[in-house]
Amino acid sequence: MLTPLSQIAEALRSARSVAIAAHVRPDGDAVGSVMGLALSLQAAGKTVYALLEDGVPSNLTFLPEVATILTPPYADFEIDVAVALDTATHERLGEKTKAALARAPLLIDIDHHPANPGYGQLNHVDGVQPAVGQIVYELLKAGDFPLTDAVLQHLYTAIITDTGSFQFSSTTARTHEIVAEMLKAGLDTARLARLIYQTQPVRRLQLLRAMLNEMDIRSEGRIASWKFTRRLMDEVQVQSGDTEGLIDTLRMIDSVVAAVIFEEMPDGKIRVSSRSKDERLDVSAVCAQFGGGGHRMAAGARMRGPIEAATETFLTALEHEVRRLA
Repeated sequence: MLTPLSQIAEALRSARSVAIAAHVRPDGDAVGSVMGLALSLQAAGKTVYALLEDGVPSNLTFLPEVATILTPPYADFEIDVAVALDTATHERLGEKTKAALARAPLLIDIDHHPANPGYGQLNHVDGVQPAVGQIVYELLKAGDFPLTDAVLQHLYTAIITDTGSFQFSSTTARTHEIVAEMLKAGLDTARLARLIYQTQPVRRLQLLRAMLNEMDIRSEGRIASWKFTRRLMDEVQVQSGDTEGLIDTLRMIDSVVAAVIFEEMPDGKIRVSSRSKDERLDVSAVCAQFGGGGHRMAAGARMRGPIEAATETFLTALEHEVRRLA
C-alpha cells in the first residue's frame, strides 16, 4: 500500500486535469493538504478541482484561495486523475464527492490512517506519518512541483494542526526539518500560528466555558468527557470549526489518560471524538467496537443516540481498557 511517491508524482505530471478531495467535516490537515496539492498543480499548469463535501470550516477561511474549493452539487467536469487525501475509507469522502471522483479512470489514495484499506488504484497509506500535509510536501518535492508561499501556508497549517503544534508523539525529526525548509523559503509561520490559535470567535470561548462547567471526570480522574448537545449548539449558534481543539483542553488535565467528546448530530447519531495521552491506550480499538477507527492516540466513531445512552456505553468500554493500564 506504499506506492512510491515518485510514481504518484509521475501520474500527476502526466494528467491534464485533476480533482482532489478529502473527508467530510474537514480539519486543518484535510483542507491544507487538498489546497496545498491543488495550488501546486495549478502552478504547474494543470486544471485542478478542489472538492470538499462540507466546505471549508470557518476557522480556516483565512487560508489563501479556499474560496475556490467546490462543494456539491458539482458541475459535470472531466478529470484524468482523482486524488483522495486524509480519508480513511472511500465513503468518508461523502456521497456526492465520491461520485465526482469516480469520473476519473485513476484514483490515488494518500493517507496516514493505518486502517485505510487502500481503495485507490495507487495507494500511499503511511500510518507512521504525523500528517497528510507532510506526505504531500514530500510528494511535491519528489515531483519537483512548485512550492509557492500559498502552497507552504496550506501545508504548514496541515502539519501544525495535525501534530498538535508538534506536541504529538507522531511528530518526527523530518517534520521539523520540513518546517525548517519552509522557514528558509520565507514562510511567516508566526503569522499563521496567530491566525490559527489567536483569532477565535467569542462563541468558541462560550463553548469552552460550557465544557469546563459540564465536563465529567471518572475512572479515578483518568477519563474526562463532555456531552455537546444540540441545545448548546443552537444557543451559541455554532459554526463549522468552532469545536476544533476543544478536546485538547480535557486532555491537559494531569490525571487524565483519555478524553472524549460526544456530539449530537442532526440525524440523531452521536459523533464520538476520543484522544489518548498514554501510548498503551489505543482509543482506535475502543472506537472500532462501535464501527469507528482512526489512530492509536486519536480516533472517532458514530453511535446511535440518545446521547446519554451512547455516552455510558462508550465510556464503559473505555473504562475497561483504562483499568488494564498499570
